Amino acid sequence: MTTGESSPTAADLVLARDRLLGQGARSASPSGQSTQSGHRLAPDTLREALTDLHEFWLTAAAAQAGVGGRGGGVALLAVGGLGRRELVPYSDLDLVLVHDGRKAVDTIAERLWYPLWNSGVGLDHSVRTVGEALDVAKADLRTALGLLDARHLAGDAEVTVRLATSAREQWRTGVRNRLGELIESVKQRWRRAGEVAHWVEPDLKYGRGGLRDLGILDALSLAQLIDRPGPDVVAAHTLLLDTRTELRRIAGRPRDILQPQDGDEIAAALGLADRFALARALSGAGRSVAYAMDVALRSTGAANGKRVLGLLRRGPDRRPLDEGVVLHGSEVALARDADPGKDPGLLVRVAAASGRTGHPIAPGALSRLSDHAPEPRAPWPAEVRQDLVSLLGAGEGLTDVVEALDRTGLWARLFPEWGAVRDLPPRDAAHIWTVDRHLVQTTVNASRLVTRVSRPDLLLIGALLHDLGKGRDQDHSIVGAALATQVGARLGLSKQDVDTLSAMVRHHLLLPHTATRRDVEDEATVLRVVDVLGGDPVLLELLHALAEADSLATGPGVWTDWKAALTTDLVTRCRAAMAGEQLPGPIPLSVPQTELAEAVNATGKADFLVDTSDNVATITLAAKNRPGVLSRAAGVLALNLLEVHAASLVTYAGAAVGVFSVTPRFGSMPDPALLREQFLRAEAGSLPLADKLAAKERDYGGRAEDAPDPRVLWFDHEAGDEDGAAVVLELRAADRIGLLHSVASALERCGIDVLWARVATMGGSAVDSFSFVPGRAAGWRHVVESAVLRASK
Repeated sequence: MTTGESSPTAADLVLARDRLLGQGARSASPSGQSTQSGHRLAPDTLREALTDLHEFWLTAAAAQAGVGGRGGGVALLAVGGLGRRELVPYSDLDLVLVHDGRKAVDTIAERLWYPLWNSGVGLDHSVRTVGEALDVAKADLRTALGLLDARHLAGDAEVTVRLATSAREQWRTGVRNRLGELIESVKQRWRRAGEVAHWVEPDLKYGRGGLRDLGILDALSLAQLIDRPGPDVVAAHTLLLDTRTELRRIAGRPRDILQPQDGDEIAAALGLADRFALARALSGAGRSVAYAMDVALRSTGAANGKRVLGLLRRGPDRRPLDEGVVLHGSEVALARDADPGKDPGLLVRVAAASGRTGHPIAPGALSRLSDHAPEPRAPWPAEVRQDLVSLLGAGEGLTDVVEALDRTGLWARLFPEWGAVRDLPPRDAAHIWTVDRHLVQTTVNASRLVTRVSRPDLLLIGALLHDLGKGRDQDHSIVGAALATQVGARLGLSKQDVDTLSAMVRHHLLLPHTATRRDVEDEATVLRVVDVLGGDPVLLELLHALAEADSLATGPGVWTDWKAALTTDLVTRCRAAMAGEQLPGPIPLSVPQTELAEAVNATGKADFLVDTSDNVATITLAAKNRPGVLSRAAGVLALNLLEVHAASLVTYAGAAVGVFSVTPRFGSMPDPALLREQFLRAEAGSLPLADKLAAKERDYGGRAEDAPDPRVLWFDHEAGDEDGAAVVLELRAADRIGLLHSVASALERCGIDVLWARVATMGGSAVDSFSFVPGRAAGWRHVVESAVLRASK
């Protein structure tokens, strides 16, 4: 803003704001005079400067609009971030024009609001009398909470005091009748926004454990239903607010969901090492706030819908749940004669009772256990181990129990190895949870699969431990297997069970990786898996269930019908091999597919079939037996946004037959007539696939600029033809729409005839495998690898 004879305009406000939000080179005084700061403003300093800037402009604008002073009957109030003096970049201004009912207020409002609208400043506004504002607050919870932050900006201060005082008093006297409404709104928000503590992309404002929850805690404290938040919650507030400030500063727009690519810059601004350090700090902050919310809602009676009646309320009943464990009202508590220091199994019994009943552990019980409960002595007694299995099998109830125990240090007393994965962000984009929460969620999923295995106890323990080796520089499966051996021995498992548990962790990725990256109909693939598992059918069924539980806990779309069917097919074949039965051969072409090949051989004209009878569509293309079938088919399918999961190429009746398993990336299957027309054009060479795919990729965001370098791995003796000479090339690269077409074209230019292909997509990464009989010329492997790497960039 500039000063002069005329008052500052809204355009001046925006200009000064943008200077503040620059690269830290300039700051602005409330008068609008920019000053050279020479460094990036700290987040709290930036919020203070933004608040002062907007308050200065609004005060001047209010005076110009006719908002009088004392006795004028009109006041301009700030609520929300401006009211709390926590204005983050690009926030809407939450303003209330309060008046005593005089008619000229509409003209005043127009003079205030329109300049802001015209300049693009976000505005949430209302014009009301004190009585109208209080009536709205009675009916609308959001308004009631907002008025608790009301702060005077301009005009008649007595009007502001009257509204602010009445709003707070109305909240204090009526809050008990609104607790049910409050908890329902909170739970709905949590369902929509997820969790700050454990999500890879947390919503800093609306997520569970975020800034909106801190506002609820302040409101309950103002009503004297809970104590003021403790130092850990205050520190969490600062971190969340600073992170939100930096996120919006670097984004240059309103944004509250933190994405991994923003993490390093924000971490540097906050003095943290990197985005992983920031993620762990935010996870800890989110847990502190979420736990405070849980305790607050329980203590007010909101969580179970009961009203608190103070001294008139009769004391809650105590019902025995287990030895030394009772249900006290709606919380799991210690019996009066329970002695945590002399009962090493009490901690696990309390946890199991909480998980089994779905009732939270009372804070007092957690405190006593934290102060006095010893770690169970190794090896654990059988009854303590059984209580642990009961806890792990509790389903959704497990999550809150682990969270409560972990916050108080009790979970680490049971599993000291947990510290390495606590709040640990994952390294690959497919995961939506932190590693510790992923382990718990996998166990929750496994609890629904226990009837499918003969050893449900090992399934549940293996699910809890399968990624325990992450957070180190070595292969997490190998490290995890050693840790599983250590934990299993401490739990008192037999030597055979410890070996099985260790093998589960070591090979927990074997089945899904093999099923999605290799030909499950190939006998060599099946026998390799059987050999790795030592022919143990119990280990096979445990790994099958763990693969499903693990994939479901990774993220949406990871455990698909296609992946499930492939994994089940592989397990069925492995089980047959372990039993010494004859393995079924490859599935032959169907009658419609053979008839298609015969017709193409007779006419010389390419044609295709589409079968959508299953969740995964099957597209069969038959064409002249010449190179290029895979690349042309992959190009046409990608052009229509169809994701290829598997492809096989055979020769039948003199025609090349390609069979593709596909699903739409978005929406439904395209018109078969369109696919036929494009296939025919691609076969005739009149469809410029490369150009059209490049345009399609640009339309959908293009290739990632910071994508990791692609990598090629070779596997010999894993996929055999009749002579056992075939090899498997595995490409790991950033996924894009035309990747399979580009790589298949590169292979074809190298003279490679692909036998089959498998395509696995995990988040933004692709693992594509191709089996073929290699060439005989010297150096062929280097030539093929170089061509594939160039094509995948």
